[in-house]
This record gives sequence, C-alpha cells and structure tokens, in this order.
Amino acid sequence: MERPELEVAQIITQFGAAFVEQCHPNSFTLRTLNTLQQCRTQTLGGHKDKCDNNNCSHERFSYNSCGNRHCPKCQISKQLIWAEDRMNDALNVKYFHIVFTVPDTLHTICLLDSKAFYEALFDCAWSTLRTFGYSHYGVETGAICVLHTWGKQLSLHPHLHCLVPAAGLTLKGKFKEITKNGKYLYPVPQLSATFKGKLLQKLKSQLRKSKQLSQYQQTIDACYRKPWVVNCKSPLGNAKQIVNYLGQYTHRVAISNKHIKHIDASGVIFSYKDYTDNANVKLMPLSGVEFLRRFSMHILPYRFVKIRYYGILNSRYKKEVQRLSRSLSGKPDLTKPIETRQQRMVRLTGFDPCKCPRCKTGTMITIEELPRIRSPVNVFYPNALQSHC
Repeated sequence: MERPELEVAQIITQFGAAFVEQCHPNSFTLRTLNTLQQCRTQTLGGHKDKCDNNNCSHERFSYNSCGNRHCPKCQISKQLIWAEDRMNDALNVKYFHIVFTVPDTLHTICLLDSKAFYEALFDCAWSTLRTFGYSHYGVETGAICVLHTWGKQLSLHPHLHCLVPAAGLTLKGKFKEITKNGKYLYPVPQLSATFKGKLLQKLKSQLRKSKQLSQYQQTIDACYRKPWVVNCKSPLGNAKQIVNYLGQYTHRVAISNKHIKHIDASGVIFSYKDYTDNANVKLMPLSGVEFLRRFSMHILPYRFVKIRYYGILNSRYKKEVQRLSRSLSGKPDLTKPIETRQQRMVRLTGFDPCKCPRCKTGTMITIEELPRIRSPVNVFYPNALQSHC
C-alpha cells in the first residue's frame, strides 16, 4: 500500500504552534497531536532490516507506529482484524443498521463535557433498543454500537452506528429469531420519540448536577419541539456482508490522509463527499489552525470506549448465544486455525512486510534495533507544551 504524500502529521508540524497559541487546547489534546506527529519517525525508534538473500542484501530502516486510535496511519490493521473477529462471531440471523443522531442544537451542550454527553448517547440508545426488544418481541436483544463524532467537513456531528441482530433470548433463556421478513426492526416514529425523551431527560439531569440547567433550558426546550429521526436501514444479510459493512464504520478517524489534497503556508485543502448534492466530491479549504481545531474536536476523552457491545452480544452472553444460534441453523462450530497477528495481516491484506521489496524472494531480517529518543523535542510547539500542560 502506497503512503499518501500529504498527512495530518505534516499539518500538525506546520501549524501546531499557531493552533496552541490561538486555541489553548488541553494537555491530553496536545499529547495526542504530538503522538500523531511522531508516528513512524525516528523519535519512536524502530529497526534496521537486511534481506537474507546473499545475492540481494537489501537494507531498509523501519520506524515504529504510534498505535494511537486517532492516527490515520495506525487503524487499517486494527480495523481488518476487528472486522474478521466480528464475522466469526456473527449470529446466523439478519442484522439491522440503526443510526442514532442528535440535532445540531445540542452541540453546544456536547462541547461542555463531551465525555458525559457521549456516555448519555450510548446509555440512551441502548436503553431504547432494549426496551423495544422486550415490548415488541419479548426478548433480550443486543447491539454493537460505534461512536462517530464528525461530519464530512470535520464539523461536530455526534452519532451512533448500531448493528442489531434480528434475534434475542426469551425470558426462559431460549434463542428466538425475530422479523424474518420484516423491512424494519422497530417502528421509526416510536423509536425516535423514545430516544429523544430519554436523552433529553439524561442531559437535563447532568446539567442540573453541574448547575447549568437554567443557562441551557431554552436549548433543551427547543430540542423537545423538534422532530427527531432515528435512521433505520434494511437488514444487512449474511456474515460476509456484515463484516464488509462494519469495516466502513469501526476504526475510522475524523479524516484519512488520502483526503488531504494540498498544504501550503495559507492552509489546508481536503476533499469530502457532499451528500446533499448527490454525493459529489468537493474541496474544502481551511486555515491550518481551523483544520486542527476541527480535528481536535474529535479526539475522544482519555480511555473513552468508542465501540461497545450490549445484551446478547456482550461477553456475558456471547458464547452461549452463538451455540444456540448454530444449533438452530444446523451449522457446526468450526475450530479456527491459530495464527499470529502478522500471519493474519498477510492473509487479510495479501501483503507480507517481511518479504524483500527488491528481490521479492528473500526475507527481511532485523539486524539492529533503533532505540526511542528518550527526551524528544516537541518540534512543532517546543515551548507551548510546557506552558499549557
């Protein structure tokens, strides 16, 4: 896979100092940006490899990845492995894709305490799905919920992508498949109204505890008057279709490097799809500081879990539910071969990083370890990090 010529790391390097000076980000945001800027550079260390083919003896230097979940360069392997694991775990039933989103009126409340807001979003979405599972089908249902916080122009747009199986456990503990031929899992108007009521009540409670409710009461009232629409899509189909669909949403970051088209002293230009105009690709110019401000809005709180499993899909029920599902479908429980992470990546991508890129036959052997720089200089804002941490 070819690395894009332009990267988010270059924008951080070029405009980081101005961003810190104008926007005063918190210390966690600074550490995250600094980590992304150092990814696959000598700062993080690495190794020197040499081809074991005596007729080639090609040498190369490889630098370590940062592994940060906000890094555009470090998510591909995690996404592929996670998606394959979910395909192996998938129940032999249809899955529905449900998207819970909120009106932009609530964005100001989200920015007050993003962690509390996102927790409320998860809690209320699952509470709604669980309630409807019992009220409509009499089962404990489940869901995989993935948080996204951005729109196509890097704007704030918090929403949850939820994959919900058309199945559940009855009160007697029996596996039950539901809506085999249905286009929708639940009635959308009722689902939307219930979610709206639960989330706004939760936010009011949070604002009351922080003594900010009076300041944002008008915002809450305006959201009560607005109609909310939970997006419920048709069932997805078999496990392979599910995994292909999941791969689009799980380990994404706010923007991938391939969308960055131009960087100069005046700012950044990136591409996006405008779904209000037939998904045409358009270009968005931003100053470097504004780009980093928008990008930083999507740095999740420290240790916040963005992918969550509920009901029959969480670890408590998962193995038993899979066994019951296979017994009903008559499919055997096949034992998967044991593979290392590297072997899995070679199989999933078709690319072997250990094969010599020059002769294509030899294997690259590590001959020297390159240590991390113990006290790296923060090259893009050397003084700002100390003053704002």
